[in-house]
Amino acid sequence: MNQKGGVGKSTTAVNLGAALAIAGKRVLVVDTDPQGNTTTGFGVDKTRVTRDIYDILMQQATVDEVACRTEIDGLVLLPATINLAGAEIELVSMLSRETRLRQALLPIAAAYDFVLIDCPPSLGLLTINALTAAEELIIPVQAEYYALEGLTQLMAVVRRVREALNPTLHVCGVLVTMFDGRTRLAVDVLDELERYFPQQIYKTQIPRNVRISEAPSFGQPVILFDVKSRGAQAYLALARELLQIAEVHA
Repeated sequence: MNQKGGVGKSTTAVNLGAALAIAGKRVLVVDTDPQGNTTTGFGVDKTRVTRDIYDILMQQATVDEVACRTEIDGLVLLPATINLAGAEIELVSMLSRETRLRQALLPIAAAYDFVLIDCPPSLGLLTINALTAAEELIIPVQAEYYALEGLTQLMAVVRRVREALNPTLHVCGVLVTMFDGRTRLAVDVLDELERYFPQQIYKTQIPRNVRISEAPSFGQPVILFDVKSRGAQAYLALARELLQIAEVHA
């Protein structure tokens, strides 16, 4: 998550999920953004979705009833549609409003090696539900001038969620996206992030790559769209790095 828009949250949810599944892992991707970009990125037609993550949060459907198969073996999607836009308002008056997603995912979590939750670009109840359900947080950060703007506020929210709702939550990594090492600005931003998160910057950076931008219009992760592209190779490298970290922790 990152409350800034356009930093690569949905792109990372789609492509990291695909890379982990191709590596043989069982992956569940949860789209909690009303824009549904992650859903579109897997080629799911939102107009044909009859039940989505909204129904799960409203406790009107189970995970199994909402789950969609994808083109990639081992990867399952919980889609989002515009129905989710009203959830922030509806959740306000409901019991256990911050833990609805966690309650839904707990019974099925053991069936997957990884559950990736794509958050909306906000710090509202949908994001709080995601942070309460998660164990680890990946923060995509664009390698541009305003990269650090808002990170202090984001970390304050993480601390409050950890204190009040989810003591196991921690930042497992900061992912630099849209990186162009030829520019001084990108290198300076990377240096600043390393000072801010000295132990948590992923070694893999996601480059600016037109194939990453083109892939969603074909309803495919970039790994299926053009596996030889720099973007696809970067997400495969990120998946390998994540798996190595997981092995060390295990």
